[in-house]
Amino acid sequence: MNNIPELHQKVFKIISEAARELGCPVYVVGGYVRDYYLGRLEEGVMDLDFVTVGSGIALARKVAENIEGSSLAVYQQFGTAQVKAGELELEFVGARKESYRKNSRKPLVEDGTLEDDQLRRDLTINALSWSLNKENYGELIDPFEGMEDLNNKIVKTPIDPHKTFDDDPLRMMRAIRFASQLDFRIEEKTFEAITKMAERISIISKERIIVELNKIILSDHPSLGFTMLFKTGLLKEFFPEMHDLHGVKEINGVRHKDNFWHTLKVLDNVIELGADLWLRWAAIMHDIAKPPTQRFHEKAGWTFHGHDALGAKWTKRIFRRLGLPLDERMRYVRKLVRLHLRPIALVSDEVSDSAIRRLIYEAGDDIDDLMKLCRADITTKNDYKLEKYQKNFDYVEQRIKEVEEKDRLRKWKNPLSGEEIMEALNIKPSKTVGEVKDAVKEAILNGEIPNEHDAAFNYMMEHKKDFLNNG
Repeated sequence: MNNIPELHQKVFKIISEAARELGCPVYVVGGYVRDYYLGRLEEGVMDLDFVTVGSGIALARKVAENIEGSSLAVYQQFGTAQVKAGELELEFVGARKESYRKNSRKPLVEDGTLEDDQLRRDLTINALSWSLNKENYGELIDPFEGMEDLNNKIVKTPIDPHKTFDDDPLRMMRAIRFASQLDFRIEEKTFEAITKMAERISIISKERIIVELNKIILSDHPSLGFTMLFKTGLLKEFFPEMHDLHGVKEINGVRHKDNFWHTLKVLDNVIELGADLWLRWAAIMHDIAKPPTQRFHEKAGWTFHGHDALGAKWTKRIFRRLGLPLDERMRYVRKLVRLHLRPIALVSDEVSDSAIRRLIYEAGDDIDDLMKLCRADITTKNDYKLEKYQKNFDYVEQRIKEVEEKDRLRKWKNPLSGEEIMEALNIKPSKTVGEVKDAVKEAILNGEIPNEHDAAFNYMMEHKKDFLNNG
């Protein structure tokens, strides 16, 4: 237990003393111990888990008494308690053993030993613990050779994987998540069990699944996790649209790229360009509607016309089913999916300012992320084509910069308000107000007038008769 942050060492001593007074052995468990040996323990880690052979609630109460300014939250029905001290969150639970009835995912829980508690852990690397007890303070407790698995970069279950996954099928997702995050290999028997039991993930709530999936997506190379999800069959169970991207058809000797592996490459590419969770989701979704739009033409070969629009349409439905948010984050992903083909169409030397304006107007503040997605979408292995495409995007980005500096459309708002339009034209609220706004917007995007209030007002007054007659 060398190189432990000083704050944590102090907390360990307080907990050790409290446990000694109560006569209940206590241990540090979970990811904290694992990450320490992986060299991934950060100074800012504030969530720590402890198991005691006795009452976790009683120990938490005692610890809270000994840490000035701390607060205690008790969860009686789960037999757990949390002590908050500043930014620290200390979770306490009594060691327990679990047994499952055949047709239930809810375990029968009884008090148990430390060994019982470790037996119910999902993976050997998560069953490591440290003693905080006087007689063997700091000793590593490793009943399932988790350290050996850490050193060999292997993910496996502490007991028969079929029983581990049958007790809680989400553990299949967690095994793949840790393998993806740590760049570990899943042990063969564990991998085979996931493949055999993939259908059982259907009993897990979408809320629990999406937490694990997002952690995979946020790993450094999420393609590793998605490859395992695909090969085990898990992906097909909860995200069939992505699974269906896989496959290559051939007609008259003409083939197309496999859109599943292409999507994974785009996902990894966009991370290299700097991508948060939602830009990563845009990469996952950008070609999601290619299968139903796939057509073969004698001259053009394989086409996927309209997959951008259909993919945007699917986004809300897929987000809802997966338990993802339906707010501005979904709308951001939907927008990028809808627009992801637009920049590649703007590579001609003669491309008009109007076309650039419309792209800036539609993408708004997300234009930079859109360009990242477009660059990530270049997955050709042909160096000549790669350089050509990148230069094309360099050109488009330069044109965007030039037009934006001149027209300021990124955060565009109509220069004329509804109230001003009604007062100037002496009209009441009506569809005419919307028609004037649309006409002003089109005039600005077409370059007929500058993006300025006075120009917009003059344009409205010049066409006053037309608006009133149409109304």
